[in-house]
Amino acid sequence: MADTVQLTAADGFALPAYVARPTGTPKAAVVVLQEIFGVNVHIRQVADVYAAAGYLAVAPATFHRVKPGVDLGYTMDDMGAGMALKAAVEALSPPGVLQDIRAAVDYAAAALGAGGKVGVVGYCWGGLLTWRSACLLSGISAAVPYYGGGMTVGTEPARSARCPVLCHFGELDKHISQDSVAAFKAGQSGKTPPVAVQVYAADHGFNCDHRGSYDPAAAELARTRTLAFFAKHLG
Repeated sequence: MADTVQLTAADGFALPAYVARPTGTPKAAVVVLQEIFGVNVHIRQVADVYAAAGYLAVAPATFHRVKPGVDLGYTMDDMGAGMALKAAVEALSPPGVLQDIRAAVDYAAAALGAGGKVGVVGYCWGGLLTWRSACLLSGISAAVPYYGGGMTVGTEPARSARCPVLCHFGELDKHISQDSVAAFKAGQSGKTPPVAVQVYAADHGFNCDHRGSYDPAAAELARTRTLAFFAKHLG
């Protein structure tokens, strides 16, 4: 079962979130963070997959502060529009969109009740936001960034996670260099909570079956690892 709910951030800003609910009582919750294409059909399908696995899945519209109702495809024009929207959100004064993710985490925690655990998973730009959330927000028990553009460069690798993190990257990704992934992995090695890095023989966007870069084998292996990771840390 799925519907749309309204979240309210700490500054009073209201934004929608797609919520997919499992059959029966959720075992935990997962906040699903969008790519640069909005809470589109792919992200809704991803949320549905987590709901089918027993999790309450919440996908907040993280473009809503700059443009409501974004639901893009994967053409070159869509890519350009998504990149412009991402730049606009990234230009917001801190804490920017992190307070909207905070609202999604709080909604999920309240829906679960006492003792419920919340994880975060994100794709592309959502992977970067997942990494930031793992490092800067409380109340997150596990985080899984998929090919997080920007998280291996600049000041991002210097951050330290507050919860266990499992990162997925593609070795054929032209947007994220393997040198930067290796440096990120080395820099996070030995830290507590741990940050694990998995690399696949796949391109950027390998999880999305609406893109030409979709790799079924890599997507399935990453999904299996992600669900095992969440089972370990969320229950």
